[in-house]
Amino acid sequence: MIKETLNARRLLCPLPVIRTQDKVKQLKPGDQLEVICTDPGVMQDIPTWCRINGHKVLETKVCDHEYSITLEVGA
Repeated sequence: MIKETLNARRLLCPLPVIRTQDKVKQLKPGDQLEVICTDPGVMQDIPTWCRINGHKVLETKVCDHEYSITLEVGA
């Protein structure tokens, strides 16, 4: 299992989701990806994208106007 981090700070919708999608294509099932953003819309957009595409949200965090979502890549 690999754990990667994606810096999507200062990107506005839909770019954080697009960058997440591009990064997930480089990973294997079971790998984890932490996406760090400053756009609060990702707290809905990325979990919705994960649900549609078969990935699992493991954790969400909010700290000092930054939003972190950790997901596990599905099959």
